[in-house]
Formats: sequence, structure tokens, C-alpha cells
Amino acid sequence: MLSRAAACIGALAGVRPGAVSRVYLTEPQEVRDQPWFANCVMQIWCGPKIDPRGLLRSLRMIEDEFGRTREVRFGPRTLDIDVLLFGDVRLDDVELTIPHPRMRERAFVLAPLAEIAPGLALPWGETPGQAVARLDHRIEGRRIWQGRGREP
Repeated sequence: MLSRAAACIGALAGVRPGAVSRVYLTEPQEVRDQPWFANCVMQIWCGPKIDPRGLLRSLRMIEDEFGRTREVRFGPRTLDIDVLLFGDVRLDDVELTIPHPRMRERAFVLAPLAEIAPGLALPWGETPGQAVARLDHRIEGRRIWQGRGREP
């Protein structure tokens, strides 16, 4: 499903796809009594006619095509596409916050980001590798545990 979603993102008008990380299996964070998630990070370049809100609307349409519903916050879902960064844009409103407000707390975001963009300067002055190193997490193969480090 993630590779099909990445293809849909790459096919958006005005978007050029870049690197895609490998897929990591990660334990749920807030609502813990649910199946593990499959996560990856994709780099894209947006043309001048695409703004962050327009990109978000397009990504939500892709989520809808994959059967996404929004019944339980942080609950089970078929697909969840987030905008982590958008160049140097900083945005904080009801619809969208950039940089993503929880990305610096999430090993399942930072580890794949470090894989595809290890030298990226994050808005708070670290690289993805430095940021993930601060977190209480464990990576074994494709699995990421964070916080309590419990087994699946």
C-alpha cells in the first residue's frame, strides 16, 4: 500500500518524487491497543504553483482513495500521509502545522528521514540522525520500538 501511495504522490501535478526510505514497522504511540503501523518517509519537490495547504488537500484526497477514515485520533487507519517539512516554511494553524509538531519526538519519522536525508538541517538545528539519537528507542531490522521498548 505504501508503494502505491508513493506512486500516487509522485504522480501529482507539479510534484517530482525523490528518495523513499525503506518501510519500518512501528508500535502505536498514543492509542497502543492496535496493530503496528508501517511507516516510511518520502522526499518530494513541489513546483511553484503548489503551496503547503494545496499539497495537504491533494494528500488527503489520496488518503480518501485508500479508504482513510478519521474516527479515532491516533487510531487504526489505512493510510496517513503527513507533511513534515515544506522547504523553510513555518506554519501553524487549524489545518496544518509545519514543521510537523511531533516529528522531533518520533523515531518512526526521524529514522527513515535520516536514511534518505542524513545531512538535512532540521528547523531546530539538528540533523535527523542527531535528533533520533536523543530519543529513547530501539531499532531491530525493520522494527522500531519507542519509549517503553516493549516487544510486539
